[in-house]
Amino acid sequence: MMSVIEIKSTEGKVLFAFESEDNTIKKTLEEAVDQGVNLSNADLECADLSNAYLSDANLRDANLNYADLRGAVLRGADLEGALLSNADLSNADLEGADLEGALLRDAKLRYANLRGAYLEGALLRGADLRYTYLRGASF
Repeated sequence: MMSVIEIKSTEGKVLFAFESEDNTIKKTLEEAVDQGVNLSNADLECADLSNAYLSDANLRDANLNYADLRGAVLRGADLEGALLSNADLSNADLEGADLEGALLRDAKLRYANLRGAYLEGALLRGADLRYTYLRGASF
């Protein structure tokens, strides 16, 4: 069944819309990233984005609180100022991602790859960092 899913900003502005057979927010977001859409301030709270391929995505200041990002590929993604409280980033690949000033309170980062990630000013209070790969990460 064909359906249209819109990605909106936290202010309600449509940033991207995509129509596809058996559409999901994950499919729509991956298409937006493939097209190089600026997704700054995207409202993706509680989104199921597990195993999504989002390398080099511009998700600056996006709301990803409570999002399921298990196994997601976010290499080189711009997540500066993103809200990731209570997000599940277990096994996610965040190599080289910019997480400057990101809010990662109570986020699950078990087994995540943060090699070379930029975390200056990121709030990690309560984050689960067990087995997280942090070589070359900048705090």
